[in-house]
Amino acid sequence: MEKKHPAFLAVLGIFILSFAAISEAQNMDAKQALSAKQQRIIPIAAFTANGEMEKLRTALHEGLDAGLTVNELKENSRLLYAYAGFPRSLNGINTFTAVMDERQAKGIKDEMGKDASPVPADMNKDAYGAKVRARLGRQEVIPPPSGYQLFTPVIDTFLKEHLFADIFARDTLDFLIREIATVGALSSLEEVNPMLHFHMGAALNVGLTENQAKELVALIGSEVGKKEGDNAGEVLQQVLDSRAK
Repeated sequence: MEKKHPAFLAVLGIFILSFAAISEAQNMDAKQALSAKQQRIIPIAAFTANGEMEKLRTALHEGLDAGLTVNELKENSRLLYAYAGFPRSLNGINTFTAVMDERQAKGIKDEMGKDASPVPADMNKDAYGAKVRARLGRQEVIPPPSGYQLFTPVIDTFLKEHLFADIFARDTLDFLIREIATVGALSSLEEVNPMLHFHMGAALNVGLTENQAKELVALIGSEVGKKEGDNAGEVLQQVLDSRAK
């Protein structure tokens, strides 16, 4: 039997270790990448919010093809009225209805998916909403009211009891994909950077990794617009800088 040279064995060993390291790194990258559903929800949210219905039509087709269910997309429309208003949300729902009619006419059967579980009738919405907002803001203790909360307390009640309770308590979408959609929507609107800053941080607080956040920003730039992507990138950097302090 031919005897292997020690140098050859050493090189072979290095090659095997390197291959294993590359494979592990690729697996890590795959785990850290946004899922197909998370990727597709970004342009859907953005075009719903900014009113670009033809682009939304295309994005909805792509989202359904990527595995987003009908109920997930309905829930996304319900979420976005809180950030973009009823007119844009209802326009988006009408566009979605037209897309569904078109797909059904072609014989495409999309998965309905689960609807939201019932919310307990006796749920304390004020307390639940306050806890959700604190979690999104990475606050261990709910702070006392300040700023707009003192100036217009009823708005704070609406936010806690409706947005962060009535809407966020619905489990059709998890908190992470809700925040990804919200970032996508806010990135398409002008003069809302304070809210975009909060929700970019909230996405990180509920599980988005830094690499995924950068991927999110890149998708905004490539699919929504360079201006929007550049602005989202600046906001993300501000958020990362503040978290590093």
